Amino acid sequence: MKNLLVMSTTLVILMGAYVASFGIPAPLAPIIGMDEADQQASQQQDGPRRGGGRNSATSVVMNALETESYTIVLRTIGSAVSKRNATVITSETGEVVETNLRANAFVEKGDVLVRLDDQTQVLQYDIALAELKQAQDTVERYENLRQSGNSTITQVTMSEAILAQQLAEANAGLAKIAVEDRTIKAPISGRLGLSDIDLGDVLSTNDVVVEIDDSTTLLAEFEVPERSIGLLVEGKTVLVGTPSFAGRTFEGKIVAFDSRLDTVTRSATVQAEVDNSDGMLWSGMTLGVRMLEETDPLPVLPATAITWNRDGSGIWVVDGDGKTIRKPATIRYRDGDRVWVDTDVTVGTSVVVEGAAKLRDGANVVDVAAQSVGGARS
Repeated sequence: MKNLLVMSTTLVILMGAYVASFGIPAPLAPIIGMDEADQQASQQQDGPRRGGGRNSATSVVMNALETESYTIVLRTIGSAVSKRNATVITSETGEVVETNLRANAFVEKGDVLVRLDDQTQVLQYDIALAELKQAQDTVERYENLRQSGNSTITQVTMSEAILAQQLAEANAGLAKIAVEDRTIKAPISGRLGLSDIDLGDVLSTNDVVVEIDDSTTLLAEFEVPERSIGLLVEGKTVLVGTPSFAGRTFEGKIVAFDSRLDTVTRSATVQAEVDNSDGMLWSGMTLGVRMLEETDPLPVLPATAITWNRDGSGIWVVDGDGKTIRKPATIRYRDGDRVWVDTDVTVGTSVVVEGAAKLRDGANVVDVAAQSVGGARS
């Protein structure tokens, strides 16, 4: 008796669950006094249920397929380099008798930086000038004698005098250069770096005197990986930032890039020109570089619209009869909860964006978002 009571209770519970899920079966409606209109009203009140019978509709959310460009952002690290810089070195040996090497001072091209002792060179130049004057006088005297009809000055003698004059001119020129080399001048305009040279120091040939940087225009040097070399075009805009000025962005233009990839890093070196007329950026600064590129418009969807099977990724579209069809869709880009895809689905087609994981080909679906909007309006 106890078992019969348990079975009866269980049966009643199951029947109640069935009626709650699927409504009252049509064969039982006349028995309990419910006509066809009452049964339809009951089903409409209950609404579509998930996991219903063969002809029941699955509740999903649908959106029309739209297209949008995707912005590719390449981020990399680089360094700031002066577009024009020079390392000043000595070409002669000598004692320093004058210096103008104040660090960070601005100098113009041709300004005197260091003078070396030039007494010996000046004396040698004076001797060369005297010898040149003597040679010139000799040539002039020989010419006057020949013009007066003096036959003692032969053509050979005249040629030797002219040659001596030319040699004297060359020696005087060399002596002048030797004097000038004792004065070291700025080869470019810019700012001086640090230098430890002082009066009385003796410099040797090829000693470094000072570094000069013209930083009115900087070059941002950075590496671009192999996968992104398609972004490299001369004149392309790059955005540059530095930890020294957080939140500020400087704009530059690509002016040059390498013709081959580094065999170790598999990247190409790129140079972008950045205006620095205000002098805020310094040569040697670490730079954060960004390059932006917008793609052609691509279909864009919420990531929840993508499903996977053994054929790969795809999306569910809804035909005019409200039935689902699965279409291939290859993910090109992802940004947060949105994906840009390659697919042959026409723009404007209804795509299931929520509830796609429970669908099969040919399933009936109902857009619960549209229903809720319609219900709100009514």
